[in-house]
Amino acid sequence: MRLLKVCIFLLTIFFTISFSNNTLAKERNAMVTIQVNLNAPADAKDVRLWIPYPVSDENQTIENVKVMGNFTNNGVYREGENGNMVLYAEWDGAMKERTLTYTFNVKRKEVIKKDFPKKELPFSKKEFSQYLKATSLGPTTGKVKELAKKITKGKKTNLEKARAIYHWIVNNMHRDPNIKGCGFGDVEKLLVSLGGKCGDIHSVFVALTRSVGVPSREIFGIRIPKGKEGDMTKAQHCWAEFYMPGYGWVPVDPSDVRKAMLERKITDPKDVKDLVEYFFGAIEENRIAYNTGRDLILNPPQKGERLNYFMYPYAEADGKPLNEDLFGFNIGYKIGFKEL
Repeated sequence: MRLLKVCIFLLTIFFTISFSNNTLAKERNAMVTIQVNLNAPADAKDVRLWIPYPVSDENQTIENVKVMGNFTNNGVYREGENGNMVLYAEWDGAMKERTLTYTFNVKRKEVIKKDFPKKELPFSKKEFSQYLKATSLGPTTGKVKELAKKITKGKKTNLEKARAIYHWIVNNMHRDPNIKGCGFGDVEKLLVSLGGKCGDIHSVFVALTRSVGVPSREIFGIRIPKGKEGDMTKAQHCWAEFYMPGYGWVPVDPSDVRKAMLERKITDPKDVKDLVEYFFGAIEENRIAYNTGRDLILNPPQKGERLNYFMYPYAEADGKPLNEDLFGFNIGYKIGFKEL
């Protein structure tokens, strides 16, 4: 009996360590195809297209990238301020049709970051200044800072502050299905309406955490739907991360908590609690990370205004934006997936 208890104890330790190190994380493998048939004037002389270009990192592997089309030139470029990668193509001269097909295979794994150390190390705010600054729609002073200080009163560490803000958002904001796309992220308006999509809810998280000195960022990407294959043209999704000194970046997704409560009608307190606990420090394996940052100048630079964020293809014809809005569903693109 004593030997059995020892064995059970050792197995418990093994599985706890394995879980903490992400070795038990789930995985998803798929081929993604982006097909573009640009809705641009046939007589346009200079048509340009920018598409988010995901790359491999510790949580995803991107392979077998192929780009085909009748473009004049194309290439992959790095945007300077945030290091985001961009697939760029251009068409010179009048053309009846401007096409591009971009495919890649992705292996994505669940991210679990919950084995937090008991103490936080000091960190350089200068080194993380990029993740502490305000954006055009995400101020870090005034009413935003006042609310953040109220929410985090008595909290000392980045972990404590981020957790308090996360719970405030879960308890006070809601998902508004009438918002187009993923939302725009106008924080001051959102603190009045308290309703939005993922691009709204996480912009609030980032603005509040940054205003009390916690480095944070939004991760913009797309979600692989359930099933073996299908359409994912409008499956874009974003989440947030905050930085914990001595540990690293921690993912959070209060938006998915609110989405599950709304769409799956989850109201049981235990089920809600499980969701809230999971999405603080974890995200599931169905999402592909694209990039981060707001108020972007792409590479090569666009002629139009800075992009609020870069989660959707963007195009211009003779220096004028073709996108009718941030999401650009009008420019003529489809995104599909096939599970591998």
